[in-house]
Amino acid sequence: MSNTVISIENVSKSYQLGVIGTGTFKEDLNRWWARRRGKPDPYQKIGGEDFGNRQGETLWALKDINTQIQQGEALGIIGRNGAGKSTLLKVLSEVTAPTGGEVKIRGRIASLLEVGTGFHPDLTGRENVYLNGAIMGMKRIEINRKFDEIVDFSGVEQFIDTPVKRYSSGMYVRLGFAVAAHLEPEILIVDEVLAVGDAEFQKKCLGKMENAAEGGRTVIFVSHNMPSIQALCQRVILLQGGTTIMDGETSSVISHYLSNFSNGLDGNPAEVDLRNHPGRSRSKEPALKRTWITNGAGDINNSIEMGGSLTLYYQFECSRKISSPDFILVVEDERGVPIFNLKSALVATEKNTFKSIRAGTVCFHIPHIPLMPGTYYASITLTEDNDFNRIDSVQRAISIEVLPKDVYGTGKIPSRTAGNVFVQGEINVEPL
Repeated sequence: MSNTVISIENVSKSYQLGVIGTGTFKEDLNRWWARRRGKPDPYQKIGGEDFGNRQGETLWALKDINTQIQQGEALGIIGRNGAGKSTLLKVLSEVTAPTGGEVKIRGRIASLLEVGTGFHPDLTGRENVYLNGAIMGMKRIEINRKFDEIVDFSGVEQFIDTPVKRYSSGMYVRLGFAVAAHLEPEILIVDEVLAVGDAEFQKKCLGKMENAAEGGRTVIFVSHNMPSIQALCQRVILLQGGTTIMDGETSSVISHYLSNFSNGLDGNPAEVDLRNHPGRSRSKEPALKRTWITNGAGDINNSIEMGGSLTLYYQFECSRKISSPDFILVVEDERGVPIFNLKSALVATEKNTFKSIRAGTVCFHIPHIPLMPGTYYASITLTEDNDFNRIDSVQRAISIEVLPKDVYGTGKIPSRTAGNVFVQGEINVEPL
């Protein structure tokens, strides 16, 4: 018997652009009236494309997608915003039907596509656990057996009998993921709603998905967080413009993605426009605008000698003032292993501590970078209220090239095989 649990054959999905069917009847009417008067779409988000002026055009969100997913496989799907990732998951979850092609699914699916997917806002957390279980085809006795484990994993015990409309987005995701992961579906589909949660919860979720895959269940995971994709998935599909660009082993697909879709400004890899960066996590707003690196001479250059001085800048602009911001830099190696981080909350000074701020430029200065020769990546994050609320985050925002140097003055260059970092020290030997 075949181990294929999902077969995707020539799947396409199109949308007709225009003003009809884009929301409620009231919204459609207001859009039509604004268009008649030559006014912009009153519901259009700031910075977004107004598709109303392209009425009658066809937008292909997916086009001729073909692949098979095996039982027990952990598959990652990556691509820039608008590549078709979420649309593909909606087709697989049967939230929307494909325009063309066919999807064959063998097994019970649990999907976490958006914050609060499948939850009724007026019901309590407890009631929504049972509602979600029933939608998935679970019997009440099965849900009873898993209920305590679900609540414990979610961490919302204190609010389990509170209507979920009073939950924060983080609480929504915690409970939603706990339900989806613990009710033992054969196929678990997760979009990057996990970005709403904190680092500890994301780690728990990745561990749970790893356990699911090791237990023979299939996991499909969409994320902009390349280290998470690297840690969980054995295979990755790269989408661009609704088509498959690459389908293969995780490391090779991620390397292709990062090298081809995150070029620097004017060809300079030391200065990067973040507004459409492929590593942006799903954030409340794209507040991070631009980042660049300078060397010890003050030149914009991401090539730094071992032990040399490095300064990384990033510009941000929010739609409102954010309170108690934390500015975070994480440097990782090519495999996605974190090497070190800097957080303004930990090294607080008058120059980086604000009660509230809307826009500015952040400067991380490292006088002696302790890295071995090689390529490293800097991820940057802006959070509010002591890390509780992530405003924006870009994974692998910019690369750092560390050049070899005789740092010990012996005429010898340290080997990368010894690790990622080097230290200055003394060795004394006393003979017997």
